[in-house]
Amino acid sequence: MEIMLLAVVSPEIRCEWRLEDWQVALVSMIVFLGFMVCGVLGGYIADRYGRWKVVFGGFVWSAYFSLLTSFAPSYGWFIFLRSMVGCGVAGVSQGFVLKTEFIPAKHRAFLLPLASVFWMTGSMLIIVLGMLVVPTMGWRWMIRLSLTPSIILIFLFMFIPESARYNVSAGNIQAAVNTLNRIATMNRASLPPGRLMEPPVTERGSWRTLLSAAFRKTSFLLWYSWFVASFSYYGSVLSSSELLEKNLLCVTDAVQVRHHHEAGRCYCIPFGFNDYQTLLISCLGEVALVPVNICMLSLIGRRKSLMLLQLLSAILFMMINICTTMFGFTLLLFLLRSLVSMNFNVVYIYTAEVYPTAVRSLGMGFCTSFSRIGGMIAPFIAQVLMSQSVILALSPFAVSCVICAAGSFLLPIETKGRALLQSS
Repeated sequence: MEIMLLAVVSPEIRCEWRLEDWQVALVSMIVFLGFMVCGVLGGYIADRYGRWKVVFGGFVWSAYFSLLTSFAPSYGWFIFLRSMVGCGVAGVSQGFVLKTEFIPAKHRAFLLPLASVFWMTGSMLIIVLGMLVVPTMGWRWMIRLSLTPSIILIFLFMFIPESARYNVSAGNIQAAVNTLNRIATMNRASLPPGRLMEPPVTERGSWRTLLSAAFRKTSFLLWYSWFVASFSYYGSVLSSSELLEKNLLCVTDAVQVRHHHEAGRCYCIPFGFNDYQTLLISCLGEVALVPVNICMLSLIGRRKSLMLLQLLSAILFMMINICTTMFGFTLLLFLLRSLVSMNFNVVYIYTAEVYPTAVRSLGMGFCTSFSRIGGMIAPFIAQVLMSQSVILALSPFAVSCVICAAGSFLLPIETKGRALLQSS
């Protein structure tokens, strides 16, 4: 929700504070900067002190500063508060590690991609709020109302246990057994006889493990894969917003999507109903092909899925330049969002599976930090270069996807069907 919020709010703050293109791009960049700085720190803390604490703290932090954003009196305060939101979202991303450590190997390819359904639901909620609230109450109330799910979830955290795998690695055997007994009771089953015995891992959260001989090549290729996954995903989101806002679409029925400048001011081009509708349909693309994603992960594995999805994403980025109808553009955007979302799913799953428990959160933290570099660059390309040339703005996304596909082919470890490692 916090990411899609940027695409919806950008036209409004551009109008209110008379911002230039680079200033609008800086808003997205500063959010990703906060995420990047705090991503590694959040991963280290999660490996040292527990996943649950970091995820809960991230939710409270991001919700608090997102609320303050709605009261921002100036552009400077707005970007500072959004950077604080980015720091909180970095902690929330560790929730994927927490979830992965509870799911058996045979079910991960099916259950983990379903997370995109909730991501899409949040994105759609923001668009619907933008459609209903922004024209009447303004963008500030839209942000305040968008906090409702976060506040509810904060109170539901009492029902989420700490990872049993983390407790075992930290030497908290009894806490792990209590969690497993709780799960067994919910499933109307019982634990197998015997005692859980596993030596604690003394060196948790060590970056040296990520660069050891066993993981060095994987880490470098994964970091670039995360960069491209974020670069292409946010590029597709923000590029679509810019294409709609600035009338840059090459469509044969352009009369349906033309905007008018408010009061003759060139910097004030608010979204219309058709724009929200197009964004809403494109969001559905993030879950429309989830069954295809599940089949790919189960049949051809993680590495080949990454390679294929990146190549197809590159093709779709270039197809956006084709002159077509508004329906054709919406369909292309729908398919592009499906592919880049599927790629994000796969890279999340692969990262959580390939690293051992002792450094799983730190590995995820490093990867998500590299992804935010892509997220920082994408707004400038989408919002600054788009006015110069659509093909010039979209080409970097396509080229990076092709290079990443080659890198995915070189990944040395396939995690399909493999149990999670407890230590290296």
